Order: sequence, then C-alpha cells, then structure tokens
Amino acid sequence: MSRTAGILMPVSSLPSKYGIGCFDEAAYQFVDFLERSGQTYWQILPLNPPNHMPLAYDSPYQGFSAFAGNPFYISLDALEKEGLLTREEIDAEDFGIDPDRIDYEKLNARRLPLLRKAYERSEIYKREDYQEFTRNNGWWLDDYALFMALKDFFGGKEWPEWPHDISHRWQNAIDYYNRELYFDIEFHKFLQFEFDQQWRALKAYANGKKIQIIGDIPIYVSFDSADVWAHPDMFQLDEDNHQTAVAGCPPDDFAVDGQIWGTPLYRWDKHMEDGFGWWMARLWYNFEQCDLLRIDHFRGLDEYFAIPAGKGAKDGKWMKGPGMALFHQMARNMGYKPVIVEDLGYMTESVRQMVRESGYPNMKVLQFAFDPDDTHALNDYLIHNIPEHCVVYPGTHDNDPVNGWFASLKPEIQQMICDYFGVKMSDAPHMHEVFVRAAMISRAETCVIQLQDHLGLGSEARINNPAHQEDNWFWRLRPGMLTKKVEEKIFGLTRSYGRLNWEAESVKNYPFKK
Repeated sequence: MSRTAGILMPVSSLPSKYGIGCFDEAAYQFVDFLERSGQTYWQILPLNPPNHMPLAYDSPYQGFSAFAGNPFYISLDALEKEGLLTREEIDAEDFGIDPDRIDYEKLNARRLPLLRKAYERSEIYKREDYQEFTRNNGWWLDDYALFMALKDFFGGKEWPEWPHDISHRWQNAIDYYNRELYFDIEFHKFLQFEFDQQWRALKAYANGKKIQIIGDIPIYVSFDSADVWAHPDMFQLDEDNHQTAVAGCPPDDFAVDGQIWGTPLYRWDKHMEDGFGWWMARLWYNFEQCDLLRIDHFRGLDEYFAIPAGKGAKDGKWMKGPGMALFHQMARNMGYKPVIVEDLGYMTESVRQMVRESGYPNMKVLQFAFDPDDTHALNDYLIHNIPEHCVVYPGTHDNDPVNGWFASLKPEIQQMICDYFGVKMSDAPHMHEVFVRAAMISRAETCVIQLQDHLGLGSEARINNPAHQEDNWFWRLRPGMLTKKVEEKIFGLTRSYGRLNWEAESVKNYPFKK
C-alpha cells in the first residue's frame, strides 16, 4: 500500500494583493511549499464561478455553471505581462483591505470592470489558440457566455424572470441576443479562455513537481445557472420553469432544523434516457482539469432529500437516485477514473453497499468520531476503526478547524477525547497537533489535512459553516504564514508516518536518502 498525504486549501484562500487568491505567484509558491513539505496532493474546492444571488452566498458549490471557471482567479499580474493592463490601473483599485477576509462586494464592483478593460485591449479574436478554445468548448461555452451576458442585460434577474421568449430559449430570441450582446458574450468567452490558460499552466507546474490536484465536483448546480437555463428538462421544474422541489438535508448535528440548499433536483429518468450525457460531459471536463475528483454528497446519488418548494427541510423526504448506473456509464465511457466519495452524514446500508460496489475510497473525518452515544466498537471514524482504503481528514472545509471545534465542545466530550488520545486537558491549545498526528498515523492510505489545522488556527479561520448560509467562504491565508518552520514540521510528520511523496525532487534529494 502506498501511503500519501495532502493539504486542503481553496484557491480563493491563497494570499493575494488583489482581494482573493488567484493563479498568481502565490499559487506557484504554494505548490513549491507542498513539494518541499513532502506532500502528494493539493485538494481544492470547486473552481466554478459562484452565484451571488440569495441562498447562494458566493458558495463555490452553487455556481453559474458546472463547466465555467471563476474569473476572479485570473491573475491580474499575468494580464499585465500580456500588456492588457497597466500596473497603475491595477494598483489604483480597492479590492478590500482586510487580509483575512474576501470582500465579494468589492470584487464584483472592482475586478470585473478591470477585466473588461483587459478584454477590450486584447484583440483576442486574432489568436488561433483562442479560436481553438471556443471551437472545442462551444458545447458549454456558448450557452454560458450568452447566459452571463443576458444576466447583465436584465439587471441580474434570475433567468425565469427574463422575457418569455429568451427564458424559454426560442431560437429567434437566441439569435437576436447573440447579435445584440455580441461583445458582452465575447467578454465572457475571453474570461474563460484566460482562466483555462492560467489554470492549465498552474496544474502543469504542480504536476511537474509531482503534486496531484484533487478537484471537487458538487452534486448539484445553482438554479440560476446556465446549466438549468439550457437544460430545463433535466431538472424538476414546472411548465413555467419554477422549481417543484429543492435539495437539502434533514436535521442533523450540523443543523437541527435541517438545511435548505435551494438547488434544483435532477429528473434522473431524463438523464438515464440519454446515457447520462450531461453528467458524462461534466465528469469528463472536471477530470480534464484535475487529477482526482471528490464527488460531493455521494449519498445523494443513492437517495436524495427532496424538499417541496416553499416548505421547510422537515417537510422533505428521501427519493431514489440513479445509484451505480451513473458510475457504470462512466466506466463504459472513460474507463477507470480516480474518485473520492464524500459519504458523510446520515448513512444507510444501501449507501454503504454503493460505496463498496464502487470500489472508491470514502472519507473519514476524525471530528465525527466522538459521539457519546456511540460505542468505540461501532464508530467508523475512530482511529482504531479506520481501514486502509479511505481518505482521512481531521476536518474538512465544512468543519471548524480542530482548535475552534474542540473549544466549543462540552467539557465531558473534551475529556472523552483527551482520554482516548492519552493527553491532558492542559494540552487543549495543541489539540490540532493531536488530530493531525492521529490522521497521519492512521492506516488510511491517504491523509488530507486542512492547512488551518497544520497552522493551529481556530474558528476565525473556518471556511464554511453548513448551519449558517451567510458569512462563509471568506477566510484568507495571511502572507508569511507558511514559514520554513511550518514546512519542516509538516515534512517531519509526513516522513515519520511513511507518507512522503517519493517522486518529488525535494524528497529525492533530502539527505536521509543518501
């Protein structure tokens, strides 16, 4: 068994002078940090452009498209090098002054006009690589670019509120708006071209350093998205394009009233009729962008929680999903592809059977191990119960960093944790080290650690709280936090527990190899 390790770090959380992490020098420096730390994987969150509408709250799991990339990740420095922006123009903009938080309002107000200026200077239509990109990606890009141009034209309204002819995609209306909004459409195509060029360059650099990218594919898409507008028959909508039911989950430890995600549910019968064509295209495209894929909310493919539109989560019920039929089709179309399944939450025997049948490694989150109602013989997340064929995490982006989480627990649960690991309550400030070491030492073939847990940060560095829709996705890493001392500490842990990336040059050339 090959034992490996990686770090979970959203692109958006990378340090940057421009308000949000992007594909600039800091991203390349982070890859170097991963390589020198002996890591094999960089796990990211979805790269899609987040929807800014209510119930989305800039979540990367509710994007304007399942295929498009977030234009905020485009490096402004790279555009300067291309001669499309000047240093003075970039430095004159205010993208937010707080180095710890992303200011999405300022990004929308400041970043997009600057990108538009770059487009207007680009003469992009003359470039053969751009023409090739638009030809090869027209099957999703044409709908997406027109959708985004229409949203701007209609003042940001959701697509069912547009005039009937274009919301229902009458061909004469599509032809009309393609002419009238030509330059706006081309602007969004330009953004996707720049995103694609820069991301592929960064991924190639990472792969050259023997770092693999673990991508993340949300099970659902935003209702207000190019995907639903272009394929309404694939989703549970009525004849007026209103949702009849929405996705969410029942009450659990994260949210006592359950969660309403607001995303549309699939009409799985329609997807199955054409051999899951849209899903196959989506999976293929994501595998083009990343080396492995984490499939979010895997259990929703076995059974999904349907909440009647306008009702609460407690009114929802479980419905049958496509099950293994989707993955059998993927195997026929693409052969074997490396997947990590997110099977967290309420589990049933049918979900467990689907995980076993798929053969994919599933996720084990150590923070879920300490339920006083579970016995040590039954809890799947306790270290001594974790098998080899899985991916272990102290916590994910949906969890509080370990230090913040531990501080929030009742004293009796804190004591239970201390007793399990053989540490004292006085060790609480270093609980992140206990959990990181436990994950590293486990039998799991892959271990992924949130960067915040390596750094010993607390609740101030939480990325997402599923129980609260607002005030998420803001955390940023401060420049200078990834010191040589941090790097050496991670390398030492990774080495001690047999998880070093032996393909990386920094590991090959390390003195202990000689």
